[in-house]
Amino acid sequence: MEAAPHKKSSARAKRRMLISMAAILLIALAAGIWIWRAQGTAGNAKGAGAFQVVSAPVMQTDVSVRLTANGTVSALQTVDVRPQISAMVKTVHIKEGQFVRKGDRLFTLDSRTEDANLSKAEAQVVKDRADLANAERNLERQRGLLRQEYISQSEFDTAQNQVDVLRGQLAVDLAAAEAARVARSFDEITAPIAGRTGAISVYPGSLVQPGTSTASGAVLVSITQLDPINVSFTLPERELAGLQQAFAKGKVPVSAKLDSANQSDLNGRLVFIDNSVDTASGTIRLKAEFPNADHRLWPGMFVTVALAPRNLAGALTVPAQAVQAGPENKFLYVIGEDNKVASLPINVRLIQDGFAVVEGIKLGARVVVEGAQNLRPGSVVVEAGGITTGTKADKPPIHSPNTPATAGKAAVQPNSTGKQ
Repeated sequence: MEAAPHKKSSARAKRRMLISMAAILLIALAAGIWIWRAQGTAGNAKGAGAFQVVSAPVMQTDVSVRLTANGTVSALQTVDVRPQISAMVKTVHIKEGQFVRKGDRLFTLDSRTEDANLSKAEAQVVKDRADLANAERNLERQRGLLRQEYISQSEFDTAQNQVDVLRGQLAVDLAAAEAARVARSFDEITAPIAGRTGAISVYPGSLVQPGTSTASGAVLVSITQLDPINVSFTLPERELAGLQQAFAKGKVPVSAKLDSANQSDLNGRLVFIDNSVDTASGTIRLKAEFPNADHRLWPGMFVTVALAPRNLAGALTVPAQAVQAGPENKFLYVIGEDNKVASLPINVRLIQDGFAVVEGIKLGARVVVEGAQNLRPGSVVVEAGGITTGTKADKPPIHSPNTPATAGKAAVQPNSTGKQ
């Protein structure tokens, strides 16, 4: 009876020993795997302090500086048609929203008063001519009597004065008749420009009168010219010098992008640079003119305007994310031949389309694009994927401004407002 408990105790002790040995083996195996991986990683990194990064070479190309801004479409000219005389509207010849040509008839006013005034003025001219003719005949008779000394010189002068007075009166009445004709022409209101009509505020039978305010005179209709059409926008004052130089040389192309899907860009030209800078915003006002035969642009619309007034010849470009911001200036991490990085201060001239135009670095140098957040000057780096940087095998070809460079061309299309 005592042998059975003894055997059970021995079996439990052996089981505990086996479990302990298995646990020790598993721990040893895990430690071995961890040490093997650590050694492999250290071997690939050529040292325990290496960092994986993505790098890119400094490229050289000609950069077209594209400036973008939000613009507002505005009509080249808008005219409010108002009456110039007080009269009743007799006929309305147009419809709201109709396109009219210059000289097309818009309204006809009641012309009976002006017709009567014109007839009166013309009749007065006929009377003046008759009086003047009689006075001239009398003057000729007086001249003959004066030669025969039947009348005195003063009597002749009186006859001469009568002729001069009647001639002056005739000139006054001729001018009055012309004024009556002009007033009569105001009864026919025609389009002063070609464009599209707006809302019509009067109808046949409405009484209209001249004036510039709604209290004294109503606007009969407004006409807006739509082709060509203007787009107004502003740019920072630092761009003024480049804009003036490009404007003086000739045509400055401007493109406008609508906020609608599947709409192609519209092409126009810069036509106006304001004569002063807005002191409140530090911007300069500009206008571009666009052909608008299809009426895609409408006054009041918002569009995105882009223009490229200048080029940066032989500019050095790097990916924009490679530029690091320091407490005093901006810098790049440049990878040396020994795979160590150095901090190089630079001057950023332009950032656009994901690329930066920089100064203060040599062409062909390789800079860190990704993975710079943990770097310090002197850090050892390795190219992501296990390829070490800084060797001659992975240096990019050097492109001159006249040599095609695919990577460089991607950097030449600015997408910002040209900040420098």
